[in-house]
Amino acid sequence: MSREIKRIAVFTSGGDAPGMNAAIRAVVRTAAYNDLHVYGISRGYEGMIDGELSRLDVRDVGNIIHRGGTMLKTARSQRFITAEGRKMAYESLLAYDIDACIAIGGNGTFTGADIFSKEYDIPFIGVPGTIDNDLYGTDFTVGFDTAVNTAIEAVDKIRDTADSHNRLFFVEVMGRNSGFIALSTAICTGAGSVLIPEIHTSIEELIDLLKKGVKRKKLFSVVIVAEGHPQGGAAQIAQKVKDAFDYYDTKVAIIGHLQRGGSPTGFDRLLASRLGFAAVEALLQGKSNVMVGLVHDSISYTPFAEAIKNDKPLNNDLVRMAEVLAI
Repeated sequence: MSREIKRIAVFTSGGDAPGMNAAIRAVVRTAAYNDLHVYGISRGYEGMIDGELSRLDVRDVGNIIHRGGTMLKTARSQRFITAEGRKMAYESLLAYDIDACIAIGGNGTFTGADIFSKEYDIPFIGVPGTIDNDLYGTDFTVGFDTAVNTAIEAVDKIRDTADSHNRLFFVEVMGRNSGFIALSTAICTGAGSVLIPEIHTSIEELIDLLKKGVKRKKLFSVVIVAEGHPQGGAAQIAQKVKDAFDYYDTKVAIIGHLQRGGSPTGFDRLLASRLGFAAVEALLQGKSNVMVGLVHDSISYTPFAEAIKNDKPLNNDLVRMAEVLAI
């Protein structure tokens, strides 16, 4: 028999992602609609350990759907990795009579939730909030679309100066060990090439591609580099290319944490709202230790262990299209 859920806690953990506030808003309002008490935990697992819980109602989440960052703040917790830290977190939840938790975050967040909920038998539902889009069990994660749009805007401006000065730009985008942001950015900006961790591309292959562009009288080029590429970051790869091929004036741009900030796109606001709403309903249906996701425009539920451990494949059609359109 499923336990009765009366009080739930919601928190954000790990790296922030645009749309987290929209997810918090959806959780709080859906819970209120179902006569549940909601508590927000500040600073993720760190705040859970320190007992930083406060009651939230619908007024507390008004006027936040358009804001970047997270109103609950976020942190990475070394203490939660330890059994002692998790025990302290459990005692904090007991003090507020919390029946279940909704965790908004990525791999590390769900790893902690999976361990904790099994140790202390507290239901957890995960909402995928990470710009990297690397979680198995959902087509998109909250924040990914905004991060891509931020990268596109930056690369569009870089193309202007690349065109004006006959330059080769290596532009590094975020994504940790996945190439989702890089691949989408490359396609949407008409980049000459994209280097992602999932596809092996040697420096020699890249140089051959650039030389073909020169033969076609291509006056400039932009190469998108995923930060987790095994050959190194944009600066290291650019230097290797420059040492062997000096036709272009080579420059490097690292977009960095700009991709984490800013107002979420309409897509991310809608996605976050759908997943926050679904997370509360999942708890009321007796589900536990699963991540809510969106697969083929329908809500799906993936056990934490699968969402964390399974590799999320790139769309091979997009990979092939990026290669064709870059000629």
